[in-house]
Amino acid sequence: MTKYVSFQQIIKNQIHIPVQLLTSYVKLGLTETDMVVILQIHRFAIENNNFPTPYELSSDLSIDEKECANILRKLIQKDLLLIEQLKNNRNQLTEAYSLNPLWEKLFKVEEVGEKHEDGTIFILFEQEFGRPLSPFEIETINTWLDHDKISASLIKAGLRESVLMGKLNFKYIDRILREWKKKGINTVEQAREASKSFHSSTRNSSQQEQTKKRDTSFYYNWLEAED
Repeated sequence: MTKYVSFQQIIKNQIHIPVQLLTSYVKLGLTETDMVVILQIHRFAIENNNFPTPYELSSDLSIDEKECANILRKLIQKDLLLIEQLKNNRNQLTEAYSLNPLWEKLFKVEEVGEKHEDGTIFILFEQEFGRPLSPFEIETINTWLDHDKISASLIKAGLRESVLMGKLNFKYIDRILREWKKKGINTVEQAREASKSFHSSTRNSSQQEQTKKRDTSFYYNWLEAED
């Protein structure tokens, strides 16, 4: 016996998406696979799961968990997906995906690619760290760019400084950038002068023997190189 299917139930299980998403996703640099992951994120949000894991997202897709994680990273890097921190009923911090950046860009597609002056900044970070960036790390870079209004070139200078100091981690880079901002350093040239002054003043310190063992050619190369 054929089971009766309620059309009301079918309609109830629909999800609504903007037509602009179907007509403009290519202009946003998205593939059909990216689109399906976005739709899954949207679906999970409707089902009150605001932070589905790559495994959960890929469970109904033809791609595996690893590829799904790579797509999530790509969406965050393109500033189309945001990780927000929210407080639950117990006043505990939780994380959630937000597609608001994507919806906003749907109505100003022509501006995509112009927001950040240097789109290679994420690639540079991944090359220095020797691995793909985590969603949190990508979001940190976006915060420096969008919230703190730090130029991409100055962020790269902070990365290079951390490489010199042998402290390649995001907390240290953040300290460098915030210290520069506190001192009114807004350009790469100002950062170069400040770094030269700092290293010159500490040349005869007790840490000098340790710094002699480190290859500083990279540091002085970037100080003298053209951007």
